[in-house]
Amino acid sequence: MIQGGVTRPRADARRNRALVLQAARFAFEEQGLGVPLGEIARRAGVGAGTVYRHFPSKEALFRATIVERIELFTDTARDLAEAPDPGAVFFRFLSSVVRLVSRNKALCDALEAAGAGRFEPAPGVGQDFDDALEVLLGRAQEAGAVRRDVGIADLRALLVGCLSMERARAATGAEPGEQGLMTALMCDALRPPHAVTKRPMESMKRNEAQCGVCGAAIAAARTGRPPRYCGGACRQKAHRTRGRTRQT
Repeated sequence: MIQGGVTRPRADARRNRALVLQAARFAFEEQGLGVPLGEIARRAGVGAGTVYRHFPSKEALFRATIVERIELFTDTARDLAEAPDPGAVFFRFLSSVVRLVSRNKALCDALEAAGAGRFEPAPGVGQDFDDALEVLLGRAQEAGAVRRDVGIADLRALLVGCLSMERARAATGAEPGEQGLMTALMCDALRPPHAVTKRPMESMKRNEAQCGVCGAAIAAARTGRPPRYCGGACRQKAHRTRGRTRQT
């Protein structure tokens, strides 16, 4: 009886803690650290006193939610440490981190502050993430997919900068085809010169047109008819093609 009576409160406490953490993750993700603690308790379906029993302050709860997410990134990076095609794995992981973090206001603020040395979620958590990321970076460099003069400090700076730029573009209403453009440019900055990718056509500016033959970008004319071809060679090629079509 005593054992059963002790086990039930402990199980309830674990359940309440999990509910509080889940509610806090969503609340901080939407509103950042400014969300009231009472709002988190309401979302969790518990009283404010229950929240304080598990977390002495809102900052402690905030840190707990951040630690959980960063540890998830770390575990994922460790799982990928022996995956084939290390270059592709490295860039996919980096892009995934930016995509996921840029949607989470709390995590984004925390990683930016950590990159500037103003925030440490918990002892060793940030270093564990750096270590796991450095392994992926090293394997990608050995495979020739990433330039060798980039270190983990450079990578963290690029990651934080890209994160800020993606958030800013999203806030100003970037077109769907332009979302992720900063991430693509960051990845290209990490590649050796011969491996830089071509910029996606959907990310071109609205005032640019495409050549009707080769698809190259051409600036819109200020006056008169809009250009159809990038130059004389493509114009002649299109003319010959039309001539052959008429003959058939």
